Amino acid sequence: MAHFIKDSITFIEPYLHHYGLLALFIIIYLESLGAPMPGESALIGASLLAADGQLSIVGIFFVVVCAAVMGDSTGYLIGRFGGRAVISRYGRYVGMTEDRQKWIEGLYEKRGAWVVVGARFVVILRQLNGIAAGSMGMRWPSFLAANIVGGLLWAAVWTIGPYMFGDVIAERLHLDLHGAPS
Repeated sequence: MAHFIKDSITFIEPYLHHYGLLALFIIIYLESLGAPMPGESALIGASLLAADGQLSIVGIFFVVVCAAVMGDSTGYLIGRFGGRAVISRYGRYVGMTEDRQKWIEGLYEKRGAWVVVGARFVVILRQLNGIAAGSMGMRWPSFLAANIVGGLLWAAVWTIGPYMFGDVIAERLHLDLHGAPS
């Protein structure tokens, strides 16, 4: 796992150096929208660069929260206005039976806010979070509130943690914060 994170950070770091927070915004937005992007690795890499004084930690936090909330909200809209049709047509191919769909709808109805906040911390669920909530008919105000809380918590963990423990992480991953991997 450490090798994968190191490779991801090494791949993303030149983009962060060249494009700065715009690159981070795009990666986090697309990941939150549903694309298989290395969001956490990008965030760790950016936070390590901030720990080294190369990027602003406040800027990183703000960009990540905005990108995460906007990406999930876009996914919600896609799910809300097109997800049902896709599930009806193709759901059977991925095991989405009518009973399972009703169970998931009930879950979002009763505990949707907890699902949205918790999914932010689980790979794959994070990518499908907004689309699933929209497809299952979660109410927009509840989704938006949970989306903001989840985005804030996720950004805080993956921004402040690597920033505070940057030296330990860089040493563990054998990264040179001033250049290429060692």
